[in-house]
Amino acid sequence: MTLLVRNEADILDSNLRYHLAQGVDFIIVTDNLSTDATPAILHDYEKQGVVRVIQESADDYSQHEWVTRMARLAATDYQADWVINNDADEFWWPDQGSSLASYLSGQPEAVQVLSAPRHNFVPLPSATLAQLPFHAAMIYRETCSVNALGEPLQAKVCHRANPAIEVRQGNHAVLLEGTLLPPVTSALSILHYPVRSLEQYRRKIALGGAAYGRNTRLNRGMGKTWRVLYERLQAGRFEEFYQAGEYDESRVLQELATGKLTEDTRLRDFFHNHLLTPLPVPVP
Repeated sequence: MTLLVRNEADILDSNLRYHLAQGVDFIIVTDNLSTDATPAILHDYEKQGVVRVIQESADDYSQHEWVTRMARLAATDYQADWVINNDADEFWWPDQGSSLASYLSGQPEAVQVLSAPRHNFVPLPSATLAQLPFHAAMIYRETCSVNALGEPLQAKVCHRANPAIEVRQGNHAVLLEGTLLPPVTSALSILHYPVRSLEQYRRKIALGGAAYGRNTRLNRGMGKTWRVLYERLQAGRFEEFYQAGEYDESRVLQELATGKLTEDTRLRDFFHNHLLTPLPVPVP
């Protein structure tokens, strides 16, 4: 698995523990200027021999370049069979097979790329999230997930390892020698927890939106959601936007009744059944 992170201390340990428990053999991580406890968490996993960390000091969110670099290293240096290009808030779930690793290893040789839809879990009031780990508190997801602009949420892909692979911005597609590799619909889904608190989301948009603005090589259409939310943040309208998307008990019950929300306890139950208690977040 490859992972691009920046200030993800609140969820990073859970992500690493989960995917290692699902059979991921090794994780290549690019740490892009983290200032919280992220480096300390990664160091603990480096000492265990299951993580390699690349420090990236550029501040222009050249995600496609950094992820492509990691995906190629997975093929050339670590003899990977499959590569999952992941984000810290995404948990890849196998709807078939006993684990993520067993599902991928059972794919026919002709299958080169698999597509996995994402499912957004909705943010709850901060008081609720403060009492429980995110995976125990956030058990409601959108039935039809959309991004922050109300557009359908794009699926992501994993692929067979190849030293010449090119990963597109956002991890939504891969190319080989300039040719887009068509994805095959899979029995994988991605449990997505992008919004875990107002402060976490504000920091994410502040850093990512500014970084996108500094990147003069990317088409302006890339990172549209980040750019729009960054404009709202600069205009002082971000907290209003966040509160409009927050779910209290009344809203949860109403949208469960109408079918807009679905209860989904898969990640909560996985952590409970596998005794995957996240480590305390170390002080940076």
